[in-house]
Amino acid sequence: MSTCLSRGGEGELTQVSLSALEHYAYCPRQCGLILLEDAFTDDAATIRGTLLHQRVDTPGNHGRGTVRTLHALPVWHDGYGLTGVCDTVELYSDGRILPIEHKSGRYHPGGPADVQAAAQAICLEEMFHRPVPEAAIYSAADRRRHTVTVDDTLRARVLRTASEVRRLLTTDQLPPPPADSRCRRCSMATGCMPKLLAGARRYRQALTDLYLLNDAQDCDA
Repeated sequence: MSTCLSRGGEGELTQVSLSALEHYAYCPRQCGLILLEDAFTDDAATIRGTLLHQRVDTPGNHGRGTVRTLHALPVWHDGYGLTGVCDTVELYSDGRILPIEHKSGRYHPGGPADVQAAAQAICLEEMFHRPVPEAAIYSAADRRRHTVTVDDTLRARVLRTASEVRRLLTTDQLPPPPADSRCRRCSMATGCMPKLLAGARRYRQALTDLYLLNDAQDCDA
């Protein structure tokens, strides 16, 4: 697993990796731990994902009928400050281009993987100078492709997420943990300590509220 960023020159956008977009869309704190503290922990799910990508991330291309398939294709969009690698890109004889992102787990419509797949489509549009209205996510869990429509709403979500990742790098401060159902599926939960930190945050807020209440009572006295 690699999530990299490169600093742009003066007047240039900091390049945000497509994988960082997915991490941030899933959990801003997870993204912060990876980008700011270079922290990543594997579990069974992430290892399955690594093994899956090893089968598709060998650079190369081959043809089958009217479809040419590219693997591990580097992509970028300088105008939007995006960079990354597509697992698979299919080029059809009628001019259609379809990026395919491979995931080991189940597909969740509208989830973080949609952001990553849409960002791939946006980069391919810039590189091939033609529309890429759809992307696909292959789920190894159910062994099928799921089509993602790259509409204006999803495009705006990609650019908004990229801006939020850059803001994260600028502030250099970890976002608070969500301490919700996402944490149960996160390989980094042990190091993140979401329940402990969320509990401490609630304690500090309660203490602040208590002092505010006392101050208000003193003023009324």
